[in-house]
Amino acid sequence: MEIVDLFGFLAALIIGVVLGLIGGGGSILTVPVLVYLMNINPVLATAYSLFIVGSTALVGAIRNAQKGMVDFKTATIFAIPAFIAVYSTRKFLIPAIPQELFMFSDFSLTKDTAIMIFFAIIMLLASIPMIKNKNKKPEEKTTVSYNYPLIIGEGLLVGLLTGIVGAGGGFLIIPALVLLAKLPMKKAVATSLLIIAIKSLIGFIGDVQNLEIDWQFIGTFSALSIVGIFLGIWLNKFIDGKKLEKGFGWFVLAMGIYIILKETLFRA
Repeated sequence: MEIVDLFGFLAALIIGVVLGLIGGGGSILTVPVLVYLMNINPVLATAYSLFIVGSTALVGAIRNAQKGMVDFKTATIFAIPAFIAVYSTRKFLIPAIPQELFMFSDFSLTKDTAIMIFFAIIMLLASIPMIKNKNKKPEEKTTVSYNYPLIIGEGLLVGLLTGIVGAGGGFLIIPALVLLAKLPMKKAVATSLLIIAIKSLIGFIGDVQNLEIDWQFIGTFSALSIVGIFLGIWLNKFIDGKKLEKGFGWFVLAMGIYIILKETLFRA
């Protein structure tokens, strides 16, 4: 095994640790790790990311369900349009995008470059709430209510974004559950993991029909990420994950800027 591969699998463990420590955000590093450390094509990397993120989120969702923290009705309402959108995106939209989108002077925008630039933009957006990281006031008991049209619309949007970039989209799902379904924050975080697991794994089914999958590789990567989650949960007893979130947000921001520069100005 090459040294780069070792760094890649170590990154898988770190991704899980971050998820266990701060409850989200770590999965957004999966695609950059697969592309830049493991040298995997961006389209295939987003497919692998769906499986890795979905499997890891499923473990967290089961753990939260055992504690009674998952709102299954809300998850169902949100997940149905989300998994329809993500499956359709992976099965039909991604294969339909031409390899070369357009040329301008000496610059050629390819499908792979466009996916990575779009992913970097999502990283920049995801970094903002992590950097702000304002201390929340203690939660008051609220009655769960449903704004069905907005929840369905948000589910379709999150499914589309997940299908394109292969990330979980928790930074979009959690605010939607709090604002549109009136869930308390802790329940929103727990419920979001179930939604992420369902839509990611169903979206991956669309890729199985179009791509050749290295099952041994994604199985190993996912297993390390899951081990990392349990390690992160254990470390949570000694480290305040919320204090790390702002620093991690700055790291995600820097990674997003790096990807944009690498794919445009410094492209080989």
